[in-house]
Amino acid sequence: MKKNSKKIIFIIVIIIVISITLILYLNNRIVDDNSGFTLKNDLTAEVYTNIDVKDYIEKIEGPILETTTINTKKTGHQKIEFIYKNKDNKKRRGTFEINIVDKEKPLVWLNNNYNVQLGEELNLLKDIICVDNYDDKPSCKIEGQYDVNTPGTYPLTFLAEDSSGNIFQKNFTITVYEPMQKENKSPQTNSEPTEPSYTDFNDILNNYKTDNTEIGIDVSKWQGDVDFTKVKQAGASFVMIRVGSQNGTNGEYVLDPYFKQNIENALKNKLKVGIYFYSYADSKKEAKKQANWILKQIKNYDITLPIVFDFESFDAFNQMELSIFGLNEIANTFIDTIDKAGYKGVLYGSKNYLNAIWKYHTAPVWLAHYTDQTNYNREYFMWQMCDDGKIDGIEGYVDIDILYKNTSSEN
Repeated sequence: MKKNSKKIIFIIVIIIVISITLILYLNNRIVDDNSGFTLKNDLTAEVYTNIDVKDYIEKIEGPILETTTINTKKTGHQKIEFIYKNKDNKKRRGTFEINIVDKEKPLVWLNNNYNVQLGEELNLLKDIICVDNYDDKPSCKIEGQYDVNTPGTYPLTFLAEDSSGNIFQKNFTITVYEPMQKENKSPQTNSEPTEPSYTDFNDILNNYKTDNTEIGIDVSKWQGDVDFTKVKQAGASFVMIRVGSQNGTNGEYVLDPYFKQNIENALKNKLKVGIYFYSYADSKKEAKKQANWILKQIKNYDITLPIVFDFESFDAFNQMELSIFGLNEIANTFIDTIDKAGYKGVLYGSKNYLNAIWKYHTAPVWLAHYTDQTNYNREYFMWQMCDDGKIDGIEGYVDIDILYKNTSSEN
């Protein structure tokens, strides 16, 4: 009898546990239900934008508890799921579909007219930048005929189209001209030679040095032997030094022949030092490899300013078959690798390229804009304001830079 009682009690306990579990499951299970919310009319998103489920909800009965990440890196339809509470405070799973679209035309840097000397070789499709924000290889073509062996002006049309049907179209001309014969003129003996113009470092120091700025230079092998003692005495407080460069697309990495000399002498004279590398990286793998190569070169030096990704090889951009977003991801990979090593990675770019190409980067910016007052309207931590600077300690010209303190690029 005792055995039967224990058995009955055990069965009752099991039934109670199962019942409680079932009740809890039924009360807490997430049921698919789209009745507790209404959607907005526009269920599209532009590629590469940051969007959230809430951007598409017109009205909803309760709070949104969980959402899936919306990936806007790929065009096409995408199913979106999210968890919310309805008016009865029950968890419900809502679903809807959005369409990721690309509405941006290919980018083509095209002049209104190209002057070509008679017989000169010409490859416009190679020389004119024709890229797309999304497509690695948009369709780029020139309509019309021209003959570089016959003088004249030829009307042409440049057409570029991406996979989403966005079209760039512009009319332009090629003017083929004959070289003019040089006239024999006797030299003028009474003319005085003109002094070449330059930007004096002292003037920059006087006009731009404040409590929030520092003035410095950037150097490479092109400056030759630099007397950093004189550079320091002239008022420079920092120097950006080229560690090396890549020898073309897929080329080897070459250490700047003056790097060791420059960095050791700069540090000896108590100058703050940053580093830059001239890159032809055409993949994220290549960018990471370059960053790691740089880290090996600088490991024994006190680098207190950022390490810079310097990509200026846009003459090879068409041949790389990269989208604009793809190039930005390459830069971000380089910079992320530098950041993870404990340094600060940044991006170098001119005003025009920063506006047109570097649209998706996430790093601080070293701006190149040769003017007295830049009108670049986004954030930058340093401004390369000229390439014709003159400073004691350097024989020829040098770039002069203004560093802004208390920015996001500080280590």
